[in-house]
Amino acid sequence: MNELSLELTILMPCLNEEETLGICIDKAQGYLKKYNIEGEVLIADNGSTDNSIEIAQQKGARVVRVEEKGYGAALKGGINAAQGKFIIMGDADDSYDFINLQKFLDKLREGNDLVMGNRFKGGVAKGAMPFLHKYLGNPVLSFLGRLFFKIPVGDFHCGLRGFHREKILSLGLHTSGMEFASEMVVSSALNKLQISEVPTTLSPDGRSSAPHLNTWGDGWRHLRFLLMYSPRWLFLYPSLIVLAFGSMLTAALFSGPVNVFPGVYLDVHSSVLASFTVLVGAQGVFLSIVIRRYAALKGFLPENEKHSWLFELITLEKVIVIAAVLFVGGVLGITHGISVWLTADFGALEYGSLVRVLMISGTAIVLAIQSLFTAFFAEIINIKTNG
Repeated sequence: MNELSLELTILMPCLNEEETLGICIDKAQGYLKKYNIEGEVLIADNGSTDNSIEIAQQKGARVVRVEEKGYGAALKGGINAAQGKFIIMGDADDSYDFINLQKFLDKLREGNDLVMGNRFKGGVAKGAMPFLHKYLGNPVLSFLGRLFFKIPVGDFHCGLRGFHREKILSLGLHTSGMEFASEMVVSSALNKLQISEVPTTLSPDGRSSAPHLNTWGDGWRHLRFLLMYSPRWLFLYPSLIVLAFGSMLTAALFSGPVNVFPGVYLDVHSSVLASFTVLVGAQGVFLSIVIRRYAALKGFLPENEKHSWLFELITLEKVIVIAAVLFVGGVLGITHGISVWLTADFGALEYGSLVRVLMISGTAIVLAIQSLFTAFFAEIINIKTNG
């Protein structure tokens, strides 16, 4: 049997699944036979110490042993070893419906690159999904996936999914844990693969042992992955909000105290806070630009064609000019402060307007230095990568 001589590989990651593995294999093989599909059932074993491997071989499934530990590692090993043009993957705990896979294959045959199952549309049986997963974890993470990456799926973490083998291999997926499921969807979306979804069902886990999924640990790994792959939402948008707030507060307080509510005034102390807020927001914006560029150069994220004009517009030389203007403005403000102090024979000064001028001047100087360092850092990244 030559590589890719089959249309479909039904892939199951396995780690001590002897209670349910045989049932899942029977269902998958029954599906292939019923629809007369040239396919195979492939078990990616991740170090089972029970009878899982023997059961798989007795049932006629092919087994590939994956030494690297982790859900993602097992799936990557299985995907590499698969002989089908298309792959449908699902857990071997008898919670997924391996008998009714035709809707996945139909979508793949139509030209979709990734077909996600949607358990909320197909039906989640009583006791099949923990309360926190059903009403908090999956809905929240799926919402964030749609918000961050515009992915048109409602069940971001469904383990039953089909995909075009070569298209997924071309993504160079690298995570080895449970977050591999998120990486596959996110990378597919970022690389403009065709994604669709079909309803599927979820039944209670057929094993008597505890599930491999860790609610809080794996949930955090998924959330962390989503944030790391979206510098806009992790750095840029929060920083822009902080920067805008600090800038508006600085402008409002420049001419003097502001009466917010009866008896409540914002004055110099708030100006100090506003200046720090501006600096924090600006640093976050600078960081988001550098990180997005770095991620594209390293291949973690694709080139952002929508914003490529921005990188061409904001050159190092232009940043130097802007930084120089900010720096000179800040120095002039501090010089004014020193001259006022000189007229007082370096004695005590009036508390108020001069402090505002000095705070804004100091902020301008720090922004100049930040922007200049960021611009040079971005250029160094390009040199290191291209070299």
